[in-house]
Amino acid sequence: MTFTSVLALDIAGNPFDWITPNEAVTLYAKGKIAWDLGHAERVFLGGYSRSGVQSRIAIRPIIALAGSEIMASFAHQTYRLGERDNTLLFERDRYTCGYCAQTFSSAELTRDHIFPRCKGGEDSWTNCVTACKACNSAKGSRLVHDFKPLVFLPYVPSRWEYHLLSGRNILADQHDYLAMKLPAESRLRH
Repeated sequence: MTFTSVLALDIAGNPFDWITPNEAVTLYAKGKIAWDLGHAERVFLGGYSRSGVQSRIAIRPIIALAGSEIMASFAHQTYRLGERDNTLLFERDRYTCGYCAQTFSSAELTRDHIFPRCKGGEDSWTNCVTACKACNSAKGSRLVHDFKPLVFLPYVPSRWEYHLLSGRNILADQHDYLAMKLPAESRLRH
């Protein structure tokens, strides 16, 4: 089976990063994989030995890196909200406007700053919500209490949620691994 991303974990099983299969092959070849998971397997073929045997490395879609204790320092890292790309924000909010509660396509949505940037508001997970273009335009630079109440509160995604949101073409094994650790209140559970 072909997969385009490998979920890299620290030794304790916490998500660390999405890496390419080629990066995973290098880690396998260097003996840096502590354990791996997943039903899918992707095989990479290398050169031939003097006896005519071709080298072969099979990788799995979920790998834990050996000697990754240093990555434990990232365990409580919060992931920044991208300044230009709204995809993760829209995913977090399930493509739902925070003001009218209707669902839209990404082309019909914008990022709204609850406390407007022109008044010193930050571009952060807790100050931004998904808004349809009509609601965002109607709100303008007003404060929420001068417009209409939010139908849900913004939040900072956990590392498990973040990796679910940021993954592309996630395999069922990868999705299930990340989903089993989602916080009970996560919107991604519903």
